Amino acid sequence: LLAETMIKQAAASGDWVCLQNCHLAASWMRRLEEKVADLSHDHNNQVHPDFRLWLTSMPSPVFPVPVLQNGIKLTNEPPKGVKANIGRTYNDTGEEVLESCSAKPSEWRRLLFALSFFHAVVQERRKFGPLGWNIKYEFNNSDLECSSSTLRMFLTEQEQIPWAALEYVVGHVNYGGRVTDDLDRRCLMSILRQYITPRIAAKECAPLTASGTYYVPKDGNADSYREHIKGLPSSEAPEVFGMHANANIAFQLQETSRLIDSVLSIQPRVSSSSSGGSST
Repeated sequence: LLAETMIKQAAASGDWVCLQNCHLAASWMRRLEEKVADLSHDHNNQVHPDFRLWLTSMPSPVFPVPVLQNGIKLTNEPPKGVKANIGRTYNDTGEEVLESCSAKPSEWRRLLFALSFFHAVVQERRKFGPLGWNIKYEFNNSDLECSSSTLRMFLTEQEQIPWAALEYVVGHVNYGGRVTDDLDRRCLMSILRQYITPRIAAKECAPLTASGTYYVPKDGNADSYREHIKGLPSSEAPEVFGMHANANIAFQLQETSRLIDSVLSIQPRVSSSSSGGSST
């Protein structure tokens, strides 16, 4: 394989090799385990000290455990909570993005923040299980990026904001393309209509929740938005998702059960000897 050839050459020359999406090459994982074992047990000093092997993979049962045990592991997990979710979005948003719509700059910044809030809400609803979505959908950053590009295009090319078209493309196409349940789709569109609306575009500091805890910040630069996000509550109330306070009970029970299962899974197993009657 090309990958094995690259590893061999790089090990001798001191280059770096990055093999991406290893979980897709399930049939080659056993061979990868052998190659890593050979490299780690090299007694002839044939491996250059500057050689590095990088592997990327989704969580997968086919990825060899010895490779994980012998390597340094880095994980990239989605943020938990509305505050962390929006914070990650605006950490990746620079001044050039905020200044990229000269036709309607104020409307662009306000609707972009509302869209980012919507993205965080639909992702975080998954923590409530069936109360959030009937099916657990994998909404990701590509949905937000496509929707942001669509929003910018409509604001730039249209004199009047085409709200119906914007709602359809963002709700039914970009995000709704992942939704397979009719009731989930209805819920998704109802949530979207709270944020992609003339009220948000026209009013400064428009509230995003009934309590007013979350609102669109005043127009400013990227740092001002990040400072506003830092001031948001670390944990959000169910009202952010349009849900009753009792919904939090289901979430807390689910989190507690997951924690207990994790603790039990790492406990040492106890077995009894049938002959001597002693336990080990």
